[in-house]
Amino acid sequence: MIASNKRSIPDLFTDLANQFTILIRKEAQLARAEMSDKITDLGLGIALLVGGSVLLIPALVILLQAAVTALVDAKIAMVWASLIIGGAALAIGVLLLALGALRLKAAQPIPSKTIEQLQHDTEMARYQLRDSHGTTERSA
Repeated sequence: MIASNKRSIPDLFTDLANQFTILIRKEAQLARAEMSDKITDLGLGIALLVGGSVLLIPALVILLQAAVTALVDAKIAMVWASLIIGGAALAIGVLLLALGALRLKAAQPIPSKTIEQLQHDTEMARYQLRDSHGTTERSA
């Protein structure tokens, strides 16, 4: 089948270069938008963590004092009650810090969707180049 719109090979390559440039610009815009979304989510998460921490720290101190008082009322010496509650709070705090550090290492603000799309676009471009190259060889 012969195409009704015959274009020269230099025209095709110029068109390909222009379309590829437009594609790269669009993908860069997509990457910027995706990174912006991820940074916004990260900033909001940090702000919520700070706000929650500001309120939780004094509440935790009051609850720990109440726990020490409860142990003292149960006839445990003040020193031992303080050590028990302080040690338990320390152990839980270290565990939470370790889990938080692991989560932060796992969270990578990488535009994975954009990278995946670029890989797909590259494969499509290769396929089209192979196909058009095979077509020109057959018609020559």
